[in-house]
Amino acid sequence: MNQIIHQTSIGLEQMATSGFSGYIPQPASRRSATSFRQLPKTSLFLSLPKHTIKTQNIPLLKTTTPKKYKWVIRLRSTVEEQSPPKPSTVDVQKLVDFLYEDLPHLFDDQGIDRTAYDERVKFRDPITKHDSISGYLFNIAMLRKLFTPDFQLHWVKQTGPYEITTRWTMVMRFFLLPWKPELVFTGTSVMSINPETKKFCSHVDYWDSIENNDFFSVEGLLDVVKQLRIYKTPDLETPKYQILKRTANYEVRKYDPFIVVETDGDKLSGSRGFNSVAGYIFGKNSATEKIPMTTPVFTQAFDPEISKVSVQIVLPSEKDLNSLPAPNQAEISLRKVEGGVAAVSKFSGKPTEDITREKEKGLRYTLIRDGLKPKVGCLLARYNDPGRTWSFIMRNEVLIWLEEFSLD
Repeated sequence: MNQIIHQTSIGLEQMATSGFSGYIPQPASRRSATSFRQLPKTSLFLSLPKHTIKTQNIPLLKTTTPKKYKWVIRLRSTVEEQSPPKPSTVDVQKLVDFLYEDLPHLFDDQGIDRTAYDERVKFRDPITKHDSISGYLFNIAMLRKLFTPDFQLHWVKQTGPYEITTRWTMVMRFFLLPWKPELVFTGTSVMSINPETKKFCSHVDYWDSIENNDFFSVEGLLDVVKQLRIYKTPDLETPKYQILKRTANYEVRKYDPFIVVETDGDKLSGSRGFNSVAGYIFGKNSATEKIPMTTPVFTQAFDPEISKVSVQIVLPSEKDLNSLPAPNQAEISLRKVEGGVAAVSKFSGKPTEDITREKEKGLRYTLIRDGLKPKVGCLLARYNDPGRTWSFIMRNEVLIWLEEFSLD
């Protein structure tokens, strides 16, 4: 019996000295780890006969050590991290369909449905910040009063477990300035969903025209100011188009089909042939019919060397080839332009040949850099009568048709 007590005493001394490091079993599974944590605080890994132990001869035993507790806490964290996530109950596709219906009313009398947003919804764009649904709606009301925006929604799609992204175009006119400048913004909105309320908890806008979209963006403010400059656009009909995207250097537009009366010209910036096509709409045609003037006047180059050029006037959209009178002159013809997608660079001043060709080269280089495929040739669009308009407010555009374009 004394021998047993002696051996037990030696074993306990080793345990006390080592801090149990050699006696704590390593868990083989989550179940064993859980069982270990559920052991009673008074449990020992060594069972001794109750009537044989002489406690006065046994050294004090440290039953808790920092190593033991650190190991248990780390194990608990690991088990919790491996627990499967709770399945989401948010019907994201239903919210996608809702935005397709709701967002087109952003600036009309109906307005958006405020019940779809948390009261503390976060709204950010490069120059605006609000942290409540009231502030968000105030911003919408202010834009509507000052600019009467035309909001066009291109698409809505899910981009994350609790995230929806939209792509849009917004065209506005600032009526407080006498020249009523047009401001164009295109971009995406990332809308986050609160999984608890199943409502939108944030709305963050990203503009295509700037790099720094974080609030407050000086680049964003300068982009707004730049668009306030004076461009004189006559109050005449123009070919119908939709702006798909606006970058820092150009717009991408989708043109509807239109009809032109055209004849040969000499160069992009030239005026030879203009009097002939203008005569057609002023009554020099088979029906002596006067046709309303439109804008712009196009000159189009069909080859890379810009050696073959035509001068064109766009005819009113209600006209078609069957109803138009025939030209009186053989060198004048009518043609339907099928429309399509084009990249457009706007500039002011007198559009000399050198400036126009420089703008065309710069636009083509930028399009190729951006991964787009420009077609051969280009157009110069002149919106103003050069004899009646100051050059610094003239509106001129270089236009290049694109092979293809996608907003995805």
